[in-house]
Amino acid sequence: MKKITFLLITFLIFGMIKAQNINFTFNHIALSVKSLDKSAAFYKDIMQFQEITNKTKIEGIRWFALGEEKELHLVSILKEPVTINKAVHFALTTSNFDTFIKKLNTSKISYSDWPGIPNKITIRADGIKQIYFQDPDGYWIEVNSVGQK
Repeated sequence: MKKITFLLITFLIFGMIKAQNINFTFNHIALSVKSLDKSAAFYKDIMQFQEITNKTKIEGIRWFALGEEKELHLVSILKEPVTINKAVHFALTTSNFDTFIKKLNTSKISYSDWPGIPNKITIRADGIKQIYFQDPDGYWIEVNSVGQK
């Protein structure tokens, strides 16, 4: 009887743990920016993100669609300094990697490979191309060719 009770309790606990499993999906990234207009222009013009409704209705915040129901939120209402290095970056993929490089060159936006060599493209061991550049507030952005078929 003790074995059956133990087994029942074990199955109940396992079932409860399994039922409480939490699954996450990425929703948005928020960046603290100094000039909301300057940063918004960068993400609209250079990155070609579409501005969407800021559902918070708080002044000093603007939202942009990243696709697939993912968003970028630019927040200018906090004034604390942000320390940024290249390891803290977000990465985007494009099926038009070479076209994007041309856009950066035309817009006079410098980019580099991971070590920091200007105008150099990293080619990973699996053949994926990567570049790194910064937005107006110094946030690092990686663009890669994972999306190319």
